[in-house]
Amino acid sequence: MQTGHHIAAWRHPGAQADAAVNFRHYVDLARRAEAAKFDAIFLADSVGVRNRDLPSLSRTARSDHFEPLTLLSALAAVTERIGLIATVSTTYNEPYHVARKFASLDQISGGRSGWNLVTSSGQGEAQNFNLDEHVEHARRYARAAEFHDVVLGLWDSWEDDAFVRDRESGVYFTPEKLHPLHHRGEHFQVRGPLNVARSPQGRPVVVQAGASPAGRDLAARTAEVIFVAHQTFDEAQSFYRDIKQRAQGYGRDPDSVKIMPGIFPVVGRTQAEADEKFARLQDLIHPVVGVQLLSNMLGGYDLSGLPVDGPLPDLPETNGGKSRQRLLVDLARRDNLSIRDLYLRIAGARGHQQVVGTPQSIADQLQQWFEEEGADGFNIMSPWLPGGLDDFVELVLPELRRRGLFRTEYEGRTLREHLGLARPAHRAAAARAHAVEEESLRALG
Repeated sequence: MQTGHHIAAWRHPGAQADAAVNFRHYVDLARRAEAAKFDAIFLADSVGVRNRDLPSLSRTARSDHFEPLTLLSALAAVTERIGLIATVSTTYNEPYHVARKFASLDQISGGRSGWNLVTSSGQGEAQNFNLDEHVEHARRYARAAEFHDVVLGLWDSWEDDAFVRDRESGVYFTPEKLHPLHHRGEHFQVRGPLNVARSPQGRPVVVQAGASPAGRDLAARTAEVIFVAHQTFDEAQSFYRDIKQRAQGYGRDPDSVKIMPGIFPVVGRTQAEADEKFARLQDLIHPVVGVQLLSNMLGGYDLSGLPVDGPLPDLPETNGGKSRQRLLVDLARRDNLSIRDLYLRIAGARGHQQVVGTPQSIADQLQQWFEEEGADGFNIMSPWLPGGLDDFVELVLPELRRRGLFRTEYEGRTLREHLGLARPAHRAAAARAHAVEEESLRALG
C-alpha cells in the first residue's frame, strides 16, 4: 500500500501523502528494505478503483497507484538483490500477457520476480472489462487453475541453453530445445512458444492468496508462497497444517510451499509508546471511510444506512472474497463487535494479524508462529510509510537477529534462493534425461 497499510496512513504527518505518483518514494522504500535484507517487495493491485462511494473515496489514498509490473521493472534497475512480487489477476488478463511480462521482469532483474496469482474480487473490475457482473466465484477459480498451467507451460517454451547465438555457424537457437505449448482447454487456446527466454531462476515464483476451500486447493497445487490472513494462532496453525497436507496430496514436498501470513506491526520502545502510535492512526479514520472499508471487505455489502454502533447484520454469501468475509463475520460474532468496533479493528491490518507492542513482544509472536507451525515467514505490512518500515527495521529486526531468526546478509541473488525454493528443472529436459537414464538401466539389465 503506497502510503502504508492503515486506511488513514496518508494523513499521518510522517507519511508520503503523494506516494501514488512519487517514484522516488518507492526507490527509497526498496533500498531500505534491501539494506535490511528483506526477501522481497510485495505489491497489491486491482484493475479498477475499488471504492465507488464518492464521499468515502474522496477521503482515501487508494484511488491512484502505479501499475505494479511497470513499477517493479523500474525498481529492478535501482536494486540488486531484493525480490520483486507483483499482483496480477487471472480474471481480467490472458496467460500469454502474464507469462511474457513476468519472464521479462525476471530477465531484467536477474531472477528476482514473483507473480501473486489472484482471481479478482471487485465488481468495479468487471465493469472495466466488458462485463456487467463479476465472474462467478467457482468459475473464477476454474479459470485461474487453467491459467496457471498455461503460464507455467509458456515459461518452459525454451530450455535453459536453447539460445546458443553462434555467429560462426549462424545458429541462433537449437531447434530441438524449443517447445511450443499447443494448449487447448476449457478457458484458453494458446499455441506458444513464449518469445522470452527461460527465466534465470527457472521460472518466476508463484504466490497465491486465496483461503476459501477453492483457494486452498488451488494454492496447495500451484503456489510456492501463500499470503494469508489469520486472527489467531490456532487459525494459523490449522491453515498451515491443512495446506501442507494438501500439497502432499498433490505429490509436492510440503517445504516447497512457504506460508507467509500478513502481520501489521506497530512498534514502540515501550508498550505505551506503541499504543500511542496506534491510537494516533486510529484517530485519523473518518467514519465514512471506516464504514465503506468494511462494506468493501464484506464483499460489497452496503452498511452505510445501518446504525454504526449497532451489530453487524446477517449477510448473504458474497461473490467476492469469501474467505475474508467469513473471517470478519466470525470476528464480529466472537468479540461481540458493533459496526464501528469492527471497522476500527480492521482499519490497520484489514483482517490480518495486528500486533501493537515492543520489539521483544512482536518478536515473541513471530517466533512462536514460525516455530510452532503457524508460518514459514511473514508479509510485513507497515502501518505508514516510510516510518513504519523504519521502526520494524531498526527495532524488531535486531531482536530477530539476536535470536538467530533472520539473516544478516543475502546468501543468494534470486528470489528462489532467498526463500529456500529449489530451481525447477525444465520439464522437457528433465523428461529427456529420465528417458536416457531408463534406457541406460535397461541396457545394463
